[in-house]
Amino acid sequence: MNKDNLNHLFENLQSDFDIETPNNGHENRFLEKLKANKERPIKTTKLKRSLWKPFIGIAATIALIITFTFSINTTESEIKDLASVSPEMANTQNFFSSVIEEELSKVKKERTPETESLIADAMSQMEVLEEEYQLLKVDLTESGNDKRVIHAMINNFLNRVDLLKTVLQSIEEIKIIKQRIDETSNTI
Repeated sequence: MNKDNLNHLFENLQSDFDIETPNNGHENRFLEKLKANKERPIKTTKLKRSLWKPFIGIAATIALIITFTFSINTTESEIKDLASVSPEMANTQNFFSSVIEEELSKVKKERTPETESLIADAMSQMEVLEEEYQLLKVDLTESGNDKRVIHAMINNFLNRVDLLKTVLQSIEEIKIIKQRIDETSNTI
C-alpha cells in the first residue's frame, strides 16, 4: 500500500478509534501482566505430546498384538496334565497309565468271537473317557491346578481301570459259560 492510501484509510477510520484516556494504574497493571506471562513457562510440552500421540498409539497396538500372539501360542502348547502339577501327581499319572496299559493288553489277548462285541463296546467307552480326560487337561490349564479338576482327572483314570477290570470279569464269565456248554455237549 502506498502512503496516500494509508493516510486515507486512517482518516476514514478516525471516528472509530478509541481515544479515551485509560484509568489510573493501567500501565502498571499492564506491566504486571507482562511480567507474569514472562515468569510462566511456555507450554511446548502440549505440542510435543500431540506429535507423539499417534506414534504411542501405534506402538501400543503393536505391543498388544505381539503379546496376544505369543500368549495364544504358549497357551496352546502348554496344556497341562497331572504330571505337570507336582512330582506326586506325576507318579500317580504314571501308575495309572501303566495299570491301564497292562489291563488293555489283557483285554486284547482275550479277544475271541464270543467277546468281540464286549471288547468293542469297552474300547468305545475308553475313547469317551480319553476325550473327557483331554477336556479335563484343558480345564486344569485354565483353572490353575484346581483341586477339583485334579480329583476329576484321577477319577477318570479310576473309571478306566474299573471299566477294564469289569470287562475282564465279564470275559471270564463268558469263558466259564462256554466251558460249561462244552462240557455238557461232550457228556451228552
